[in-house]
Amino acid sequence: MTRTNYTLVTQFILLGLADTLEVQVILFFLFFLIYTLTVWGNVGMILLIKTDSRLHTPMYFFLANLSFVDVCYSSTTTPKMLVDLLSEEKTISFAGCFLQMYFYIALVTTECILFGLMAYDRYVAICNPLLYSLVMSRVVCLKMAAGAFAAGLLNSMVNTSYVSSLPFCRSNVIHHFFCDSPPLFKLSCSDTHLKESIFSTFAGVNLVGALLVILTSYSYILFTIFHMHSGEGRRKAFSTCASHLTAITLFYSTCIYTYLRPSSSYSLSQDKVASVFYTAVIPMLNPLVYSLRNKEVKKALWNVITRKRFPSFL
Repeated sequence: MTRTNYTLVTQFILLGLADTLEVQVILFFLFFLIYTLTVWGNVGMILLIKTDSRLHTPMYFFLANLSFVDVCYSSTTTPKMLVDLLSEEKTISFAGCFLQMYFYIALVTTECILFGLMAYDRYVAICNPLLYSLVMSRVVCLKMAAGAFAAGLLNSMVNTSYVSSLPFCRSNVIHHFFCDSPPLFKLSCSDTHLKESIFSTFAGVNLVGALLVILTSYSYILFTIFHMHSGEGRRKAFSTCASHLTAITLFYSTCIYTYLRPSSSYSLSQDKVASVFYTAVIPMLNPLVYSLRNKEVKKALWNVITRKRFPSFL
């Protein structure tokens, strides 16, 4: 019987997004701007919801949680990417790599579930308005949010354990800008077919499960809206749901493309572009989408601005 000797990998090398120094400098300033806007936008949304009592509703409670998750999961990848863009040695320790992967998967899973909870909240508000305060009580909302975070942490623990147990003997060079499962599977010298299937199953259950909740909720919502007699009621309902649907479309299209397509069609360059979009761009866009298309948020923001600028008139 032959015995295979595996080289112990203690660190990985992240190739990043570009090879030339000029492009790396341009990307550094671009992503530094994006990350700054992400942090300011999402933290600002959380503070706005906290300070304005009119936004103390289940819808904005989940939106505040979404903003918190966006800041956190963008922070698991972007700061390291910014450092690597200006560094010659783009290394990350074995433990650091899988710690980054753990928090990244946990937070993305949590965001996925939060979108489902937000769709259910809109379903109850529009289809069963008389029961809304009872069904979506503060205690229920807290339990839902806690369940989303717990499910994310548990899912990530299982998936990260699977990937970290792989033997890495081919190379320690990751063709990516952060530690993600598809490029790590490519580095393993063992047969990863079973573990890739298990990983895809977990990703599919989370993505498709939450997507089914969203589609079912919005099917009932659309049915209710089309049967409304008031034109004003229809416009208000559509306005309430438009921002949520926009954010869902941006998030799910890139995640499904990355994690639910066949491994045989995996492309390093295409995956990097998709990953940049949902790790850096979408967390920046979410507060813009929810503020620009939401009258209540714009009104609350205007009240904050006018209170600071014209305190003598208040």
